[in-house]
Amino acid sequence: MKRIVLAGVVALGLMAAQTSFAQVQVGIRGGANWGFASKPEFLGSLTPTFHPSPGPTGALFFDIPLSDRVSFRPEVAYVQKGFVVKQGLDLNLGGFQLPIGARMAYQSQTLEIPLLAKVNLSDGPVQPYFIAGPAVSYALDGRIRTRATALITTQPIDVDLNYGGMLNRWDVGAVGGLGLSMDAGTGKFFVEGRYTHGFSRQVQVPVVNVNVRNRGVALSLGYSFPIGY
Repeated sequence: MKRIVLAGVVALGLMAAQTSFAQVQVGIRGGANWGFASKPEFLGSLTPTFHPSPGPTGALFFDIPLSDRVSFRPEVAYVQKGFVVKQGLDLNLGGFQLPIGARMAYQSQTLEIPLLAKVNLSDGPVQPYFIAGPAVSYALDGRIRTRATALITTQPIDVDLNYGGMLNRWDVGAVGGLGLSMDAGTGKFFVEGRYTHGFSRQVQVPVVNVNVRNRGVALSLGYSFPIGY
């Protein structure tokens, strides 16, 4: 996986060297990511449902033209991944139903490097576009955040995760999305939605194939501008 990251960085350097800096754009985007995970099918109803876990995301990127409508867009991104588990019951207190529950959120602070192809779908001041490509990510840190609820919601209790062994820091996945960019002076504002599909198992258990893989849906706003102006 480390070789994939290195190859991507080398490719970025070579392509940037061969492209006019007046054409290359640099940009920033930020927004929210709703992370969730696939659920092992063999566990069925033995495990609770995995709900989306909202968190921040942001990235710096280059947009390197390859033709009139196609460009190479490598990114260095931060993404909070994970999922939420909710459990609850109603306690009968003399005819009064008191809901009692707990919410457990697995949150992973992740460095991600997507290597994307961007295809503009039309010309003009407003341009819809499509992005797709592979992504490699590395979990920098992680925690499990738990809250209990009854008449009130308790303060969160955080437990740090120890990666290595059963928990996998690395993930290889694919990204696909749609965006809309608008000319703004020499640069462009854009809004973008994307879906990330992880292929690497995040839990490594001997003998048992625990098929937990990262998924995510993100919505971002951003701005890019050409280098050399």
